[in-house]
Amino acid sequence: MATARLDIRLEEEIKAKAEKASALLGLKSLTEYVVRLMDEDATHVIAEHESIMVKDSVFDEFMAACNKAKAPNQALRDAAKLTDESGIK
Repeated sequence: MATARLDIRLEEEIKAKAEKASALLGLKSLTEYVVRLMDEDATHVIAEHESIMVKDSVFDEFMAACNKAKAPNQALRDAAKLTDESGIK
């Protein structure tokens, strides 16, 4: 059961359109419609900002460079440890 609240003010016209859209989708309430939209959009925005898309050729070049790389030195291991401990992704 949802427990958090969100109070918003909006134009009557926007509210009326949202209520109509909600009804057309067969949803129980305007709240259900707004929550659904927020969840879908938030998921999309987060995914866009937490992932990187590159062309296949760029990825292939990156992987080739990784495969040719030497074993990490102590400074690189320390940097990796610091990022892990800091929660950096």
